[in-house]
Amino acid sequence: MKFVAGDRVFFMLVLAIVLTGLAIFSSAALGLLARESSSVSKDILLQLGLGIGLGFLALVVARAVPLAQIRRFAPYIYGATLVFTALVFVPGIGLHANGATRWIDLGFTTVQPAEFLKIGFVLVLAWWLTPRARQLSDLKKGLLPFTFILLLPAILLLAQPNTSTTMLIIATGGVMYFGAGAPWRDFGILFLCAIVALSAIIIVRPYALERIKTFIDPSANSLSSGYQIQQSLIAIGSGGFLGRGFGQSVEKFNYLPEPDGDSVFAVFAEETGFLGASFLLILFVALAARGIAIAGNSKDFFGGLVALGFSFLIIFQAFINICAMLGIIPLTGLPLPFVSHGGTALMATLLMCGLILNVAAHKKA
Repeated sequence: MKFVAGDRVFFMLVLAIVLTGLAIFSSAALGLLARESSSVSKDILLQLGLGIGLGFLALVVARAVPLAQIRRFAPYIYGATLVFTALVFVPGIGLHANGATRWIDLGFTTVQPAEFLKIGFVLVLAWWLTPRARQLSDLKKGLLPFTFILLLPAILLLAQPNTSTTMLIIATGGVMYFGAGAPWRDFGILFLCAIVALSAIIIVRPYALERIKTFIDPSANSLSSGYQIQQSLIAIGSGGFLGRGFGQSVEKFNYLPEPDGDSVFAVFAEETGFLGASFLLILFVALAARGIAIAGNSKDFFGGLVALGFSFLIIFQAFINICAMLGIIPLTGLPLPFVSHGGTALMATLLMCGLILNVAAHKKA
């Protein structure tokens, strides 16, 4: 298998999480049998075909394309993902559901362009940072253009609205920016700007304030805004140390909202207990650690930033989802990478892994 020649350990970790995720998803999807509007077989087929099938094809292609070509076309890829994301606002193309306009309806399934915008953003930021690593101390050459790069996707995503993905992209961008050697002065400025922006979002978006209130006191609205976190904690707590047994979750039937989506970790924890949940967490940490090691060993600065950005993006999204299900942070709506329902998200994540493998093939001698 030539495409894993870069780093077999990383590929085996990807394969382990994908297979574990498929098992978790299949079990969680059974909870949809009790919900009249759901088609379990269709959901599983889409996860297999669009997510895993096309996902691994995307991984192989991303591993095979010369890294120099990826760097050359990074601005064009970014521009294409921006346009693709903007299509959700075009009548007849974009799909509005649950108070948001985030999807493009293909008839047999929906696609969330923001998943690919993450990829375009990491690539263009790595492309921009590579020749400017020694100039970042200059505000005009560092912080100001960096902020402009952040604003473009943020405006599109906040308009949907998709606050959680906006925060994920900004956090990933920050890690790459300081990984490239930005001064700590900029960290303070960006932190203050983030606090102001977050406060403005809470004021303008009532649902954001409601989520924070629910986080502070979940029992206050146990049948409305606090219902999901209450059921999630019940599911996780009832799993105990060893769990109820694979496929034996009770909460996934009519109790836990989106058992194959945002809440899939709670279903897994109920069925496999603390032991299984810890194993999944270890897999994510190992994957990210290996990805960061690949970034550090890259002989190409652009490749190092790409591997760093994607590794952080995957682990940060996983931690956000898991922490939200545990009640450690407010609910965000971000899916669990490799696991939650959404063939588009799985395909995009595997594409990121293919690019990390590509970087691994260009390591220092």
